Amino acid sequence: MPTRLLIRESLCSSPSSFVEPCTWMLRNPFLRHSSISLAAEPPLERYIGKEPAVSFLIHSVTELASLRRLQEAFAAFSHLRWRYPPAYILLRPISSLLNSAAAVRSLHPGLQLHALSLSLGFFYPRSYLILPPFTSFYLSLGLLSDAASVVNESTINVPWNLLISAYVRDGLFPEAFAAYNQMVAGGVAPDHFTFPPVLKACGETGDLGFGREIHRHIENTQNGWNLFVSNALVSMYLKCGVVDVARKLFDEMPERDVVSWNSIISGYASRGIWKEAFKLFERAKKGNSEVNSITWNTIISGALHVGDLIKALKFVSQMSFSRHGVDFVTLVIGLNACSRIGNLRLGKEIHGLAVRIELDGFENVLNALMTMYSRCKEIGSAYLLFRMIKNPSLITWNTMLAGLALDDRAEEASIFFRELMSKGLQPNYVTVVTILALCARVANLQHGRELHCYITKEGLFGFRLLWNSLIDMYSKSGRIMVARRVFESINDRDEVSYTSLIAGYGMQGEGVEAVKLFNEMINRGVKPDQITMVVILSACSHSGLVFEGELIFNQMEGSYGIKPLMEHFSCMVDMFARAGLLEKAEEMINKASLMATSAMWAALVGACQVYRNVEVGERAARRLLEMKTDNAGHYVLIANMYAAAGCWGELAKVRKMMRDVGVRKAPGCAWADLGNGFQPFLVGDRSSPLSAEIYEVLEGLAEQMSDAGYVICKELRFEDM
Repeated sequence: MPTRLLIRESLCSSPSSFVEPCTWMLRNPFLRHSSISLAAEPPLERYIGKEPAVSFLIHSVTELASLRRLQEAFAAFSHLRWRYPPAYILLRPISSLLNSAAAVRSLHPGLQLHALSLSLGFFYPRSYLILPPFTSFYLSLGLLSDAASVVNESTINVPWNLLISAYVRDGLFPEAFAAYNQMVAGGVAPDHFTFPPVLKACGETGDLGFGREIHRHIENTQNGWNLFVSNALVSMYLKCGVVDVARKLFDEMPERDVVSWNSIISGYASRGIWKEAFKLFERAKKGNSEVNSITWNTIISGALHVGDLIKALKFVSQMSFSRHGVDFVTLVIGLNACSRIGNLRLGKEIHGLAVRIELDGFENVLNALMTMYSRCKEIGSAYLLFRMIKNPSLITWNTMLAGLALDDRAEEASIFFRELMSKGLQPNYVTVVTILALCARVANLQHGRELHCYITKEGLFGFRLLWNSLIDMYSKSGRIMVARRVFESINDRDEVSYTSLIAGYGMQGEGVEAVKLFNEMINRGVKPDQITMVVILSACSHSGLVFEGELIFNQMEGSYGIKPLMEHFSCMVDMFARAGLLEKAEEMINKASLMATSAMWAALVGACQVYRNVEVGERAARRLLEMKTDNAGHYVLIANMYAAAGCWGELAKVRKMMRDVGVRKAPGCAWADLGNGFQPFLVGDRSSPLSAEIYEVLEGLAEQMSDAGYVICKELRFEDM
């Protein structure tokens, strides 16, 4: 046991001992080869007088120790020991010296005092006075095993409480439980300082059984109600998932403090029970109960999490007028909400608030501001903010890149990526994924290949997200075989890997391969998600695989646990409409009920035009017009259907309706890569300086289409809208 070792080492007469019993010489902790003798007169008279009183000496030790002047404090202590033999007068000075030694993290003085206290017998008749300071000393230096050796001799609960709290603070929960059990078994009664740390350990480990046992112990032994113990019980039950018991204890509390409200609100929030968390938060505010900034931010995050962005922004406004005020976390959450709803005005107000309270220089706030401006289509403002930062981190570079990608600025993003590398920064997988996703959207195969080379060169093989992004990029760029090779090189494929390649096969019209891959996915135990179901149904639709698509749709809820959403119904409507099964398409739209959209009815109208089914087409057109759509394309579809069927009277009505509501068909717009970046062009527009090159490309494409056997169906064209 360490205490026995101390006695043996301290009381031996060897030169290395801390305390020499023949002269009671204490080794000076500051001078390596000197010591302070208790048998000699220390040079203190220059500031404490010739015959100092005992009270003055004790005060001198205490005062010098509080000033961290350990050498002088030990000198005064030696003087006290030399002048006044009664040992009990040393108890208070020893405590002061221990506190000072702990503050400067000096072990040797404490060991010397420990040895002296043992030799004077302080640990037995007066253990209730000497054990707590020695326990605190060893704990403050992180010597938990030595502290435990000291505490084992204690018959009072204060040292035990200190030890248990230290175990819990350091995450040593099993040791905390063992110490508590040893304490109780030794007949030491726990008090309201013992229970909270033990209950915290129960909550952190999810040990509900031991927590209930502690609760019963509290009810059997605790005299009267205690706020700290009640708060600990509420927190323990919440962390163990027993919300009803926690709420009952909370409601029965005669008084509550900030910890009480924070615990119950955070407990509901951590379980995802946001509705009740919001109610409790409002109740706390109405009752003028205090909640801290952490709870404020938790509630604001909760509103953001459940999609109630207006409530989140309302809470941000309320917090700005509260005693706490907003912090950088609040600003980031508020800017995130503005980003999601595209509210530029509120975003600028939060920006102004950040400037006023001088938090606009925090990296997290700057990144949130850049994201907000990017998503609100103010990419220029985001760029200006970025350029104001002297040494942007990689996270900030990634944020700016994400903004450019969001605005589909492929060329600028590519230049930005090269600038990033020229600054000596090493792009991470987030950087590469951001640009790969952009390359996939705009089908920029060249930049995508460059990034593939970069991934291979830098050895970024451990990030599955990168390989999934490569599959998506190659698929959308029409390189399905390359996408398949990348897919085959992945060892741990997930649902995203399969979904990306299935989508690629669907876009290439290879529905059979898409279905094969989907079946392989199921057989390998990879569970599809809602997006997977959308892409496989779309692949079946574009390849005319009605039987396979209908089978997969019917198995969605039963076999895969996925409830069909609007997107899935849209795919089925499109599939039936393309196959000419117009009645089944109409039936599917009616089955979708409230999820039915104008796009579904428009798809059916378009199919009725192709298959000359005016009866179903008129019903679909009527339902489409009832939705009061302002999409000019929908009116064109209806008009084309009547024109194809020769219903000229109905056609005239549609044209008049379009004029009455002020709908005009916008000219078609497309993009062409002419070697120096993507250029937009409109149907019939020859104002661009690159018109000659664009139309030359178009004529070449038309010739290739004609050579492939495509014939323009002129009767389906509808002019003069």
